[in-house]
Amino acid sequence: MARIPKETVDQIIHHADIVEVVGDFVSLKRKGQNMWACCPFHHEKSPSFSVAPAKGLYKCFGCGKAGGVVQFIMDIEGTSYVEALKYLAKKYGIDVEEEEKTPEQQLAQNEKDSQYIVSNWAKDHYHRLLLNTDEGQGIGLSYLRQRGLNQTTIKTFELGYSLDQWDDLLKSATAAGFEQKYLEKTGLVIRREDDQGQDTGRRYDRFRGRVMFPIHNVSGRVIGFGARTLKPNDKTAKYLNSPESDIYHKSDVLYGLYQGRQAIRTEELCYLVEGYLDVLSLHQGDIKNVVASSGTSLTDGQIRLLKRYTDNVTVLYDGDAAGIRASLRGIDMLLEGGLNVRVVLFPDGDDPDSYIRKVGDQRFREHLENASQDFIQFKTDLVSREAAHDPVKKAEAIREVLQSISKVPDPIKRQVFLQQTSQAFGIDEQVLITEYNKLVRNTTQKAPGGQGSGGAATSSGSSSASKPSSQSSAPSNRQLTPEEEAEALMYGASPEDLMGGGGDLQTLTREELEPVPDVLEQCEREVVRLLLLYSPQPLAPEVSVAQYLLEQLEDTAFKTGLYADLLHLCREELEQGRWPEVRTLIQHGRSDIRSLVAELATEKYELSPNWTTHQIYVPRELDLLQTACDNAILRLNKVNVERALAEQMSALQKSTVYEEMVEIMKTIKLLKQMDDQLGNMLGTVIPRASL
Repeated sequence: MARIPKETVDQIIHHADIVEVVGDFVSLKRKGQNMWACCPFHHEKSPSFSVAPAKGLYKCFGCGKAGGVVQFIMDIEGTSYVEALKYLAKKYGIDVEEEEKTPEQQLAQNEKDSQYIVSNWAKDHYHRLLLNTDEGQGIGLSYLRQRGLNQTTIKTFELGYSLDQWDDLLKSATAAGFEQKYLEKTGLVIRREDDQGQDTGRRYDRFRGRVMFPIHNVSGRVIGFGARTLKPNDKTAKYLNSPESDIYHKSDVLYGLYQGRQAIRTEELCYLVEGYLDVLSLHQGDIKNVVASSGTSLTDGQIRLLKRYTDNVTVLYDGDAAGIRASLRGIDMLLEGGLNVRVVLFPDGDDPDSYIRKVGDQRFREHLENASQDFIQFKTDLVSREAAHDPVKKAEAIREVLQSISKVPDPIKRQVFLQQTSQAFGIDEQVLITEYNKLVRNTTQKAPGGQGSGGAATSSGSSSASKPSSQSSAPSNRQLTPEEEAEALMYGASPEDLMGGGGDLQTLTREELEPVPDVLEQCEREVVRLLLLYSPQPLAPEVSVAQYLLEQLEDTAFKTGLYADLLHLCREELEQGRWPEVRTLIQHGRSDIRSLVAELATEKYELSPNWTTHQIYVPRELDLLQTACDNAILRLNKVNVERALAEQMSALQKSTVYEEMVEIMKTIKLLKQMDDQLGNMLGTVIPRASL
């Protein structure tokens, strides 16, 4: 694999703005000094994903993902370090000079990268066939023009055409040097098997005589294809999609999201349609905040993807009643995902594509504004019309609406919807609330773990408060976290003391508790943290934190390999005339170094500005750096002395030579004096032997 010069890597990292890069994937909101969002790596409803612009790093306090701007692209795209750098270079217009690579060298990269390369080549191949061959122009391009698409839209979405031949793509790809196995893995080529399922050795193109719709991931890489047949009386499916592969998972993809993600953020709204042509026609009509589920039922993965960019979704339906009915479950999933959902209906026989071509861009926009209605209201009207004057059907319709309301996670919204439903059906609100609570209880009992989506409601509009159970005052049976237990040991307290003497913890033995973190490791970690975060800060005239700590550590060797390596890197930075910075070290080639820097540099909580508002001064660590550095060095020295003391005590027990025992006892006496002095300086006088 070709290497990218270090100068180019430094240039990429220098220009890459982590807020801008992460903002392409999630909607960030400022809170204090940092930016916050729901994590793109796991499902959550309350934001725990933090981006620190000043430090150039991100961290999720829910799943633990952390790193710098390059690591973020590696994590979210599943790419290699080199591919992540190339992505950022392309985004910021930086030329990456590297050795020319043959197709064989390109395919020597990992499996995913190879499939990305093959898919991108296939996209270009289909696009050339559409524009530069008689068959492509006469059939594929004519069809697209007939559907009202212009050249700009065709190029923006990189549309193409596959020749009506069994092996055009297979022959062209082989001639270009691509391995057949990657054509099969991406689904571009199909292996023919006999009646017994044995490989016959023959291969043929999956897509033949079809208009091609490349499917992009959120970073713009082609991961699969949708294809529409143009043959009259074709017995095959009208639309054909790429099969699942290492790079294409249909349930996690929305067509048009790559082209429309910026508009979705700007408008704070996403229009959800069904087909490729719906997206293309609306995008051409300057309605770019639109995506399609590609004819499949909505999935949790697609909903989480939408949630990254906006909280507001408007579903565009055609007038087909059966289609609307089939889509209701998917919209319930949108509600459950915490999205605000509205609905727009089109006249019978029209879908978004046909309607915008019929009435034009301006009237289409007006229809979106005038016909938009809240989904709960829409569903209420729909099922009430179907129920008409049949009491049994009306009762069932009410339960259907309540089922949707129960999916809404926000209790205030649920209460408003209950009030609206009460008015729409002419049913007393308290009756509805009683039925709703019964529905929630039944759902909760059936759900795994006994937890449902919604909460119980009350007539006053608040969530019902449960009475304290007899167990509420029982002692907590949680175990100490490793950090709490390390703190207890460092300060000479027992775990029971730290827990306040209560709880089931008292009945547990030391072996039954979580393994105790090595105290020396914790002390070394604290020294490295201070060095990393505060190196240039002054402690005295012409004495920085870095100078002070490194001078104090001159004769101290770190025992923990990872912390020793990071300390060495900090020394190297200083020797090069640079302060050790999070922004620099977070981009280190070693993943364990990057992870450690991210852990040390991120804080879950920030001091509230309300303290200052109320004229209450709360000292920050930055204001107490001398004390923090002194304590960190003293604790590290004390732990080292204690370890040396323990080794000497063990040696004394094993020794049988009188002269040797005398020397050991002199050393023990000296170490005890040092330990007492360090304890007095720290204010801790409880010896560790009493634990």
